[in-house]
Amino acid sequence: MNPISFFEQSKLKPFHILLIFWLFIIMMFEGYDVVIYGATIPFLKESWGISNIVAGSIGSYTTMGTAAGAVLFGLYSNRFGRKRIIIFTTMLFSIFTMLSGFAPNAIIFTICRVIAGFGFGGVMPNIASLISEYSPLKYRAAIISFIFCGYSVGAMGASFIGQALLTDFGWQPVYWIGAIPLICIPFMLKAIPESLDYLLQNKQHDRIAMVVDKIQPSAATTLDFTYQKIAQAQKSPISALFKKRFAVSTTMFWLACFCTFILMYSLNTWLPTLMLQAGYNLSSSLMFVAVLQMGSIVGTLILGNLIQRIGFKNVLIPLYLVGAICLTLIGFSTNLYLAYFLIFLIGAATVGLQNMSNAFVAAYYPVDIRSAALGSTMAFGRIGSILAPTYVAVLLTMNLQPQFNFIAIGIAAVFGMIALFFVNDKHADYQTAQESDIKNTETAQSL
Repeated sequence: MNPISFFEQSKLKPFHILLIFWLFIIMMFEGYDVVIYGATIPFLKESWGISNIVAGSIGSYTTMGTAAGAVLFGLYSNRFGRKRIIIFTTMLFSIFTMLSGFAPNAIIFTICRVIAGFGFGGVMPNIASLISEYSPLKYRAAIISFIFCGYSVGAMGASFIGQALLTDFGWQPVYWIGAIPLICIPFMLKAIPESLDYLLQNKQHDRIAMVVDKIQPSAATTLDFTYQKIAQAQKSPISALFKKRFAVSTTMFWLACFCTFILMYSLNTWLPTLMLQAGYNLSSSLMFVAVLQMGSIVGTLILGNLIQRIGFKNVLIPLYLVGAICLTLIGFSTNLYLAYFLIFLIGAATVGLQNMSNAFVAAYYPVDIRSAALGSTMAFGRIGSILAPTYVAVLLTMNLQPQFNFIAIGIAAVFGMIALFFVNDKHADYQTAQESDIKNTETAQSL
């Protein structure tokens, strides 16, 4: 048995459902913890007397921690195992989100947010990589996209909880809620398996057999392992991403992710403030955050299924264009319901698009460099998330008309569309797998 092939060809089992559930929960609380900052900016400004530039800088410092976490925990995932990294980073962002609610001033608050950012950055690529190892190949893209919808569900929760608590109880309690995942850690430890790649590298056969047993017990009883040495052509997985056949696509994935993160973090941090500036009240402005995330969820689920039929690029490239158009139109809208509809589409074309892009990267690269591809792509994208909060803060200080602020954000969608256009499908791992299946079918028919 080849364990990698076994899991790729397996059927969807209760083991997968439970694993998907807990990874979804982790992503849900990450989404809540990230987006709640944008909902509380008006209250933090009032409480501490900080300016838009300072508020934007706090968002940028947080995403610096997120970028550092993506790199750091991506590198150490092979040494310590992705399960341990996922659990540790979940604890990290949960504890320090809670502590942010006790911060007496902006400096302590920023420190807590930066440390929480390390957890935000470390958990995403490791979740994507872990689930891609155990998911049936047929459902891999849909499963990854669904799990990343958890981020949007959590962000919606940030909007609704913000509406319920902020006016009456202040900003502190909404951060304390971030500690809830700590209660779930024992259940996560039991349900989440260690990375298959880590178990194979460390020859932990018993633990692999235990996971196989959950999917097909008869296979586990006859499991035996032999190893074949393969010459390593590269010194590191990162260098493999820039081999001749991957070099252009890797660069384009990085640039597309950079653009998408500018879109996401501009809106996650500043959407309530931007809508307040456009003339909407606080309740409506917080509701726009929920609508944005609804759009990302519906877009991910519907378009994620469409991807299975017509391919990643045929869905994602037009989606970037939709995002650019809607961001241009939203600033000119004076009708509340039209604004909700445009924000809904923007959600699909930003957070939803990134969910599907994660699945695209995971499907594009072979398993031995998949984790490095996801981690490095998100790490580069995080540069966009670092720049975005301060970029919009500067726009706000210029006192431009609301429509110009949205147009300035939407430019990133145009560049993301151009970058994704140059990703070469011919070298994708899923393309190789499809060609192999066709050859095997033709051989079987000839026999």
